[in-house]
Amino acid sequence: MSSDQAGKNMIVLMDTGSSRDQLEAVMERLVSSGFQARMMRGAGRFVIGASGDGEAVPSPDLEGMPGVIGVIPATRPYKLVSREAGGGNSVVEAGGVEIGGCRIVIMAGPCAVETPEQMHAAARAVSLAGAKILRGGAFKPRTSPYSFQGLEEEGLKLLTGAAREYGLATVTEVVDLPSLDIALKYVDMVQIGARNMQNFRLLQAVGRAGRPVLLKRGLSATVEEWLMAAEYIASEGNAGIVLCERGIRTFETSTRNTLDLSAVPLVKGLSHLPVVVDPSHATGMRGLVGPMSLAAVAAGADGLLIEVHPDPRKALCDGPQSLSPEEFQKVAVELRAVAVAVGRAA
Repeated sequence: MSSDQAGKNMIVLMDTGSSRDQLEAVMERLVSSGFQARMMRGAGRFVIGASGDGEAVPSPDLEGMPGVIGVIPATRPYKLVSREAGGGNSVVEAGGVEIGGCRIVIMAGPCAVETPEQMHAAARAVSLAGAKILRGGAFKPRTSPYSFQGLEEEGLKLLTGAAREYGLATVTEVVDLPSLDIALKYVDMVQIGARNMQNFRLLQAVGRAGRPVLLKRGLSATVEEWLMAAEYIASEGNAGIVLCERGIRTFETSTRNTLDLSAVPLVKGLSHLPVVVDPSHATGMRGLVGPMSLAAVAAGADGLLIEVHPDPRKALCDGPQSLSPEEFQKVAVELRAVAVAVGRAA
């Protein structure tokens, strides 16, 4: 590698046993040469992404520093979440649940938290079917200002209370900095919704918070824009990122969105981050959730985010795309067969 290659945009791979002094020495070497350097822990080791127009740092100089095992050019604008930086598939742990390993992880529950009875019934149903993470919206960014906006902190209390009873981890969406501050007191994982994928201040705040994050693809976002949003989070030191494909807006009106399943293997080839699929928001139709869930697992998804409501007809939010407990149980059984067929477990 030439010094020009090493000096513009690079990824410094650190040994798994690198000490804090060794990490700081590499950071100082890069910064003193005029570069911006960001450190992240992913796939079991620290990596340092560097970029800028400073004085080129010869690759041998960096590779000779204690703790450094390699220096590679950053060929993509997203450095820390790129596959080159990962050295393997990352596994993200949220509330004791590992996402990105051999097991397909199902996150399920209602679109919105409504009542204690609804949440306990939902938690029981999804737990019995094998889900490991209970989802439920307490802050709801709705298209219409007259739609149900969520119970906010009271909703988070109901979500976590129901999850605790059935041994489930929790995930909920945050919509701004105040909702993030509240959610961090309750849930194991925070979700950035499609409308906020490019809310860069919120992404940076989530990065600094250090809590695992489920990052949904924007309504019309390209794969690169999606990964750059993840880079915002990673650049603040948070490696616990799970990407969520939830469909994109196209000319097709027969479904709520168009589920881009090709993005799953594509992104897994570009990034080391786990990828899950949300077939509920992608299709908007209860009858399509099951088939698209099976297809997602076959395409290589690490998990699913599925809306389940004890009585979808009475749901205050997204009833037409929510599964009943009986429907979810059927999908869960079918998922196990597909998972085994592709060498995974569910």
